Amino acid sequence: MKNARAFLSVFAIVFLLAAAGCGGQAVPLSRTEFVLWTTCTVTLYDHTEQATLDAVFARLHEIHDRLSVNVPASELDAVSAAAGRSAVHVTDDAFLLIKEELRYSAYSDGLFDPTVGPLMKAWKMNTDQGHIPAPADITRALRLVNWHDVVMDDSAKTIYLKRPGMSLDAGGILKGYAADETARILSSRGVKSAMIDLGGDIMAMGSKLDGSPWRIGIQDPDSPRGVSFGTVEVMNKSVVTSGVYEHFFIQNGKRYHHIMDTRTGYPVENGLVAVTVVAPTSILADGWDTTLLCMGPARGLAIAKSMGLDAILVSGDHKLYATDGMRKMLAITDPSFTYAVP
Repeated sequence: MKNARAFLSVFAIVFLLAAAGCGGQAVPLSRTEFVLWTTCTVTLYDHTEQATLDAVFARLHEIHDRLSVNVPASELDAVSAAAGRSAVHVTDDAFLLIKEELRYSAYSDGLFDPTVGPLMKAWKMNTDQGHIPAPADITRALRLVNWHDVVMDDSAKTIYLKRPGMSLDAGGILKGYAADETARILSSRGVKSAMIDLGGDIMAMGSKLDGSPWRIGIQDPDSPRGVSFGTVEVMNKSVVTSGVYEHFFIQNGKRYHHIMDTRTGYPVENGLVAVTVVAPTSILADGWDTTLLCMGPARGLAIAKSMGLDAILVSGDHKLYATDGMRKMLAITDPSFTYAVP
């Protein structure tokens, strides 16, 4: 069993294959810390001030403390604790994050749902004690999962959950939001070439110092972390993957992952094992990768095309469902992965 935070977005692996193109340049300025329940690394290629990294990681810890669930005094836990009783005033961070999650709930008819907290708790996905809940516990939790019961007041900046026992889980886009905040801070301090890796949520700022694009490896869902089945080259883009392979437990010989089907109360089972989205912002990529995975290959690919996304959906038998933009971008390096449709 893996001990991991039940975030709804997982890993794309960065391969800085073109770092050799920076030969003769100063050693990049980099820092790694454990925050947002994962290992976060920020590397600057055209900047040497440690104060910039100080500001970045101070902000990441602030986001963690405000927006993570099961963190003492976090804003989202305060909203959940007041469910059915009162609205809670929150900061812009919490308000914007939940409002953005509700957009993906609307796109997916609730397959993506920030009120999935009771289900995650029933399965104990946030702990080392993950297990299959009793059917009655799943039924009870499902009654509390409904994004329509989240009331947001724009003028008062409050969030209200209509029924006692409801709880929020912002993991679906939390790292995407944090990556965009990191990029904002770096840009404000003059950084133009950087790699942001928040537990696999990748933001490639600018280009490498020689002007060439970054090369990002897409994780092979059947292999150890760092083994890719293909690569994409990007500049000023985020590459984010959601997959069923990163957070899970095994019971009675079967693997149960952390991405919940809000219709059944069990982990999603639709043939997909991973979805990667390339987008201008991390919050956009982070929201859509999980949403598309929950939709399944046919509907997910159709929605991705209709929204103009660069996305690739990976099935358990290594079939790839990709938008036209992603087909042009992706270089397949493992021949066992093939396109499912023309």
